[in-house]
Amino acid sequence: MSNKDYPSFRYLPHPNPTSKHKRDQLLAAPAFGRVPTDHMVMIRYHEEKGWYDAQVMPRGPLSLDPATAVLHYAQEIFEGMKAFRTQDGGIAIFRPDANAARFHDSAVRMAMPPLPKQLFIDAIDAFVKADQEWVPEGENSSLYIRPFMFADEAFIGVKPSSEYLFLIIGSPVGSYFTNTSVTVWVSETYTRAAPGGTGAVKCGGNYAGSLMAQAEAKRHFCDQVVFLDATEHRYIEEMGGMNVFFVFDDNSIQTPPLGGTILPGITRDSLITIAREKGLTVREEAYAIEQLFADAESGRLTEAFACGTATVVSSIGCFKTHGREVTIRNGLKGPAISAQLRTALVDIQRGRTQDTRGWVHRIG
Repeated sequence: MSNKDYPSFRYLPHPNPTSKHKRDQLLAAPAFGRVPTDHMVMIRYHEEKGWYDAQVMPRGPLSLDPATAVLHYAQEIFEGMKAFRTQDGGIAIFRPDANAARFHDSAVRMAMPPLPKQLFIDAIDAFVKADQEWVPEGENSSLYIRPFMFADEAFIGVKPSSEYLFLIIGSPVGSYFTNTSVTVWVSETYTRAAPGGTGAVKCGGNYAGSLMAQAEAKRHFCDQVVFLDATEHRYIEEMGGMNVFFVFDDNSIQTPPLGGTILPGITRDSLITIAREKGLTVREEAYAIEQLFADAESGRLTEAFACGTATVVSSIGCFKTHGREVTIRNGLKGPAISAQLRTALVDIQRGRTQDTRGWVHRIG
C-alpha cells in the first residue's frame, strides 16, 4: 500500500470535551492508566476493502456482537508508547517506527493483516494532535498511548477473521512503580512462553497467562514476577511486563537473549545501544537463576533492573523464591549504572540531549 492509498483521517470533534479546570486537576497526579483522554483513533479493515474509514473521534464504548472473534479466539495485539513534553515546550514520541515494526511483526505472527508502518505513525500523530492538551509537563509524567487491533468479525469457528478494528486510546500517567526499588518473585510454578509460541509477540494472551504468577508474587509481598525458561526451568527470561538486566562488579551488563520467547523491548534495545556507546560491555546471554543467587551473595552482582515503556528503568532490590531470598549488594547503595542509563534515555526522550540516532519523533 502506497501513501496515496492510505485512508484519509476524518476528524469528529468531541461534543463535550473535558474542561481545562478538570483536566488540570486530573493531570496533577494521574493514576497509571486510569484517566482517559477525550479522543480515540479508529481504522477499519475488511479483507476485500483493505484499511478504510480512518477516524479521530470522541472516545466512547464499542458495540460488539457476542460472536465477535476476539472474544472467543483472542486474535488481538497491542503496543505501548509515550508522548513527552520536551524542554522547548513541544511534544515528542520516542521511536514510533520501532513500535510500528513490532506491531507489524505481531500481526504477522497472529495471522492478522499488518497495518502499514506509515499509517501506524500517521495514526499516532493524529491522536496526539487531537489530545495534545493531555500531555502533562511533570518530569515523571507523560501521555501513555495504547494502539491495539483485534478481530472484529462475528462468527464461531477457528480461523483468521476477515474483519479487524485498529484503535488508539491514551491516558496521562505518572510513575509506574511507587517504590524506588522493586522486589521480584521468581516463579517456579508458571511459564510465560515456550519456543515456537507467542513470547516475542505483544498480544494480550501473554499477559493474561502471567496474571496467576503475578498474584503469586503479591502473596509473597513482591512487586513483580520473573519467569524462567520453559525447557529447563533454569534460565531467567522476562518479567511480567518488562525486560530485565544485570550489572556486575566489572561494570559489565547482561540481559537474556531474545530467541523468540522474550518480547523485543524497545526500551531494552535503546538501553543496550546507549550502554555500548558509553563503552560498557553488554552481553545478551542466558543467566541461570542459581547463578544469580550465587552472584548476589558473593557481591559479583551489583545491580539488577527492569525496563519497559511504562516503567522506563526500575531498580530491583531483592529476588525471592520458595525458601530463598537475596538482596542485591546487601541493600547498600553505590554508583548505579542503571540510574546513569535511565538519565541518558530520559534526556533524549525529553529533548535535553541531542538526538543523534533519529529516535525522537516530533509532533508538528
